Formats: sequence, C-alpha cells, structure tokens
Amino acid sequence: MTTTYRVIQWATGSVGREALKGILMHPALELAGVFVHSPEKHGIDAGQLCGVPDTGVLASNDKDSILACDADCVVYAPRLADLDEVCALLRSGKNVICTPFLFHRSPRFAAEASKIEMACREGSSSVHGTGIHPGFVGMSLPLAVSSLSRSIEHVRIEERADWSFYDSPRITFDNMRFGHAPQEASLEANPFARFNAELFEQQVWLLSDAFGAGIEEVRVEQELAVAPESRDLVAGRLEAGTVSGQRYQWIGLRGGKSRVEIEALWTLGGFYPEHWPKPQDGWTVSIEGEPSLQTHFISLASFRRSDATMEEHVQAASVATAMQAVNSIPALCDAQTGWRSSIDLGGVSTGIGFIDTPG
Repeated sequence: MTTTYRVIQWATGSVGREALKGILMHPALELAGVFVHSPEKHGIDAGQLCGVPDTGVLASNDKDSILACDADCVVYAPRLADLDEVCALLRSGKNVICTPFLFHRSPRFAAEASKIEMACREGSSSVHGTGIHPGFVGMSLPLAVSSLSRSIEHVRIEERADWSFYDSPRITFDNMRFGHAPQEASLEANPFARFNAELFEQQVWLLSDAFGAGIEEVRVEQELAVAPESRDLVAGRLEAGTVSGQRYQWIGLRGGKSRVEIEALWTLGGFYPEHWPKPQDGWTVSIEGEPSLQTHFISLASFRRSDATMEEHVQAASVATAMQAVNSIPALCDAQTGWRSSIDLGGVSTGIGFIDTPG
C-alpha cells in the first residue's frame, strides 16, 4: 500500500507557487494547508494561487493555525529564511524541506545547527535543505557523478548566469546589490551576500564530508565589476559605474591545498569582464581523479520548442528548485530524526513522471 504524505506549502512566491502545483500533482502527496504572507492571498483557494482548478484548501496568513495543522511535511520556500519559523515547525512535529537554506552543517553554522537538532528532537522531526544551486547541482549531481570514480583528487563546480532577464528588483538590486556602488555590495557591507556565501560554503563542507576530502577551512573570495554604461533591464535600470558583475569563489583547503571549489560568475546587463573564466552558461561539475569526469547542466523550459520565451526559461529554474524539494518529501519523511543532507537521503527521482498531453 502506497503511503500518502500530508504537506503544507509555506509561501507562494516564484518557487513556492511551483512547489504548490507540484504537491497537487504528486500522487503520493496530499495538500494539507498553505501559508501566505500577503493579506490579499488569505482565504484564496490553493488552486488559484498556482493556476490549477480549485482544491478546497484555502490559504492562510495565520501562523498559529498552520502550526496546529495536521501534516507530515512542510515545503518552506520564502525568499528570506527565518530559522525561528523553521524550528517552530519542527517542534510541532512536522518535517521541513527548505529551499532557501540548511543544506549541510558547517563550522560557521554550529550554533544554529544545535538549535535545529534540539527542535528536531522535541518534535521527532527532520529537516532538509535543497533546491537547484545551492542544492542539486552542488550536492546530488556531484554525488551521482562520483559513482564512476575510483579515486578523487579535486572537485570543482562552476556556475555562470546572466541576471538580466530575472524580473525581481528586490532580489537583484536590493538583496544582491547589483546596481549599487561596489563598497555597498561587498561581503563586509552586505548581510545578504554573507548569508548567501554561507549557503555555498555549506556545499563545500558537504562534498568534503561525502568524499573524505578532510578540508580544514573554506576560504571565500569576492570580486566585483562595474558597468561601463547604463542599461534598462526587466528588473530596473543599471547605472554606469555600479556593480554589474559578482564573482565568488569558495575554496575548501586541506594543508593549504585546494580540494573542493565552487565558483559563481554572476553578471547583469550583458557585461562580462574579459579576465574572468568563461565556462558555458549554466553549471559545470568537474571531478579530477581516476578517471576524470565532467558534466554540464542547464535547466530550460524546453529543448524542443522553438517558441519558448525567455520568461519561460527563467521560470524553469523556479520549477526545478521547487520540484527538487517536492520530490524529496517521501525520503525526508522516512528518514531518521534530525538535520538530513543529500548524503543522508540518497538518490531522489521524480514522483510524477510522464504525463499524457493531447496531440
């Protein structure tokens, strides 16, 4: 007999909306509730929030009612994470899958890890962080590729992305601080950049733990580039002389030698510094060892349709982020209590699969 898991969707932004639709489509999942931040969404049927027929489940902005709801798991997908919210959900006895954080334990996150584990013990629950990147690309994909390895010398993950088509002024300009003076976008000045850097650092520690790299520290490096001219973009105007490029490197070191590296090359406005490395757009995972392995990954709306729009391609990343979380629900609900990473859950595959369409 197939187990059915009751699931709450927490937040219905670009990722949460896609997760909600995935929950409703997944044959092993039943929607138990929806939490929304906006008063305008309170009382709206969940189906209307994700473009499907009405479900009979109404969204609520009352946290207490959501905490009291009988459910096996919560897909926690707000734009800005709140550790206290997650711990409250865990203490209420609900497993939680997070898309914005909690990918793996790291020394920098030790105090928070203790708080999470205590909440899991109180609620006999588990928590897992995943998404596309950080998430699948930096955790599950390298783990899968490594199954072909006899020995590993070095692991490197590269991400190259042009933010020009991402229609979110809040994330692009306010949080990431593209379009700001370089001194305002530095790691020292931008709390969101530091929070984001910690997430990628967690992936480096995960890969070190998974592959026995034994790293002793993770060095974080940031380089900012400025726009040579002004440009109008979907998220707003980028002024000349403000930040148009952000390059990050997270380098896991043992004995001063690099063993695991993640590099992000993020640009805005079509400007790309000449001296930066030039990997393909998307993500490239390289494992140096015996044998040496490399795979390139991208997420698009379609590889067949010539009429797919840029908006659809951008949305595809949100779908992928959401479905990595949704498809992980059964594995997390069946896992042992505590903070569980991709190492613990193992391989996750689609729970929906083929869907027949007309024509």
